[in-house]
Amino acid sequence: MRAEKQILTKEYAARLNASPFFIVVGYKGLKVAHLTELRKRLVQAGAEVHVVKNSVFRIAAKEAGVAELNGSLAGQMAVVTGQKDISSAAKALKNFAAEFDKLKVKFGYLNNQRLEEAGIIALADLPSLEVLRAKLLGLLNAPATKLVTLINTPATQLAQVIKARAEKG
Repeated sequence: MRAEKQILTKEYAARLNASPFFIVVGYKGLKVAHLTELRKRLVQAGAEVHVVKNSVFRIAAKEAGVAELNGSLAGQMAVVTGQKDISSAAKALKNFAAEFDKLKVKFGYLNNQRLEEAGIIALADLPSLEVLRAKLLGLLNAPATKLVTLINTPATQLAQVIKARAEKG
């Protein structure tokens, strides 16, 4: 392998090791302006996309400890990686693919588990991590709020009775 390819392979292996997920997409037929727009959307989602040669990516994935790719690398492909949650990146890809028919989500890996296209689309339909945390916090907070309301109810009712009695007499 040439020195340039070895450097690229090490760079991609480091990128795959640093990211908890990656998504492989086919971009055949996309113009440069569209790919630039995709990059902007992915940056907002905390991810980035890189066009990579299939042979280089296959070796980098093997070095990064990803299981066998089973011959899924064919055609013009790009790899999406990121540091945030996968659902934001998947949502950006799904919305972009709906606007521009040329982008095709092929497969991905999340914590060394393979995800097919349907699994990635399902992740795109999930709310963001912040929304899920807020819902969980609301669920945890609700019983305490109800308990405080129940404890305060008798005292509130007693105060209202005393006030009514004082106004009457």
